Amino acid sequence: MKLLESEKEIISNELQDIVDEFQSKPENLIPILQKVQAKLGYLPLPAMEKIAQALNIPAVDVFGPATFYNQFRLNPPGEHQIKVCMGTACYMAGGNIAMESFERRLNIKEGETSPDRKYSLERVACVGCCAMAPVVVVDDKVERSVTPTRVDGIILSFETNGGKKEMETGQGKEGRKELEQSDREEPQKEGEHNS
Repeated sequence: MKLLESEKEIISNELQDIVDEFQSKPENLIPILQKVQAKLGYLPLPAMEKIAQALNIPAVDVFGPATFYNQFRLNPPGEHQIKVCMGTACYMAGGNIAMESFERRLNIKEGETSPDRKYSLERVACVGCCAMAPVVVVDDKVERSVTPTRVDGIILSFETNGGKKEMETGQGKEGRKELEQSDREEPQKEGEHNS
């Protein structure tokens, strides 16, 4: 994926400072990778190559841990992060179908980010919401019972709202239902009578 100008700047200007902070010691590779990822949101290939040069170690010694530990991302996070639960309950209820639907709709594969960096798609082990399976977490919001139709609705809500997902409170079908129900349940004021 093409680097953004801000990422190029960090790689060229700040990477050496990060390596120096950890005294350019190869045994500090993991904290260096963590710090770079905290700055960029992921570990781009040019950054890992420069880390290898700065620590005077082969590039494979940087790529190995970066690809082994699941805390590291090799693709930039999208503006909207979509995490499909593949825990047992979600998988059995259709999590794999939800994943395939997102892949088709976004034209990216699991672990990838769309070329415009608007969406990233990843698999997660379990989000602890088994009763709502299959579950998808979209920008830290849990979406329950996700079907292919629901996938289309999630993506459409971003496209029709200028990139912002409708909040459940006060907007969208879910929010309207909640507001209508709360209006019906509102107690009558004194002196009012039902006719």
